[in-house]
Amino acid sequence: MSTTLRRALCLAAVLGLAAACSASRCGAEAGALERARARGMLVCGMAESSKSISAADSAAVWSGISVDYCRALAAAVLGDKDAAKLRPLPRSDGAAALQSGQVDVLLGNIVMTSSQDTTLGIRFPGVLVFSGQGFMVRKAQAVASALELSGTRICIGADAAGVQSIADYFGTLRMPYELAKFEKWPDAVAAYANKGCQVLSADVFALALTRQRLADASEHLILPELAARKPMGPAVVQGDEEWFSIVRWTTFALIAAEELGVTSANVDFLKASSNAGTRRLLGVDGDSQLQPGLGADWVQRMIRQVGNYGELFERHLGPKSPLKLERRINNLAGNGGLLYAPPFR
Repeated sequence: MSTTLRRALCLAAVLGLAAACSASRCGAEAGALERARARGMLVCGMAESSKSISAADSAAVWSGISVDYCRALAAAVLGDKDAAKLRPLPRSDGAAALQSGQVDVLLGNIVMTSSQDTTLGIRFPGVLVFSGQGFMVRKAQAVASALELSGTRICIGADAAGVQSIADYFGTLRMPYELAKFEKWPDAVAAYANKGCQVLSADVFALALTRQRLADASEHLILPELAARKPMGPAVVQGDEEWFSIVRWTTFALIAAEELGVTSANVDFLKASSNAGTRRLLGVDGDSQLQPGLGADWVQRMIRQVGNYGELFERHLGPKSPLKLERRINNLAGNGGLLYAPPFR
């Protein structure tokens, strides 16, 4: 046998072994996609959160933007949004549940930070929603911006990060303020309601829930500025690159669908669109854009069953929801927000 032929045979053997290892993970534990397909169910760990993000009512009916995201992911991966199993978890148990394979993705009030993304064995494929330290005032104060809060008294709960965010924000602006800290959040709310302070500060979703419960809810305004931003999104286990890509591009697909005007109501009609970007997103031109074989229509399934990003936001957080939050930084980049999707090609 010639040297050239032996080298060719060796190379073929190596390539064949590599392909086999890729298909079977060479004895390694199955990834999240394989586990979900084997059980016929996608398990989403839902960290403790408010009902606008993820929560179950007394009848164990789940709602929230993270809940709909889990269902969208199930529709993309398994073809059916109802193939999503929602498992409540204490926030401190989320990373361990991901690493052990008990859950496939972690959702809820999970904030992307450098330590969370690098030291816990988990990764954040993207941002589902931006929250942050916000300010609420009475409309009667005729204040439209946090830049007008100089010298005001601000009520806040026992949140060290929130206190620091406010100190940094007003310090940067060189604006004086007075802070009234309360060990219990209901006490801070009561002080604000009784006009013991002009401003109530907390996470904007907490402010929106609080406003909803006030007797004169329509008389209170959440200001557009944030003392600090908090990007929240799905988390997956570190090292499962296939699953990381699927979760990342599921988020992008929801955003891209809104950018292109693809909704749950018109997705089937737009399969015949003359727009090349729309056709690529819906898998009409080319394959599914993802390697694990989700099927060319994976985005169609997801949007048809759950909706695009804008539909999710409006359903749970927007002006037509009980929270009545404006899109602001959670709007598309073309509308002044922070959300956009890379090209699907």
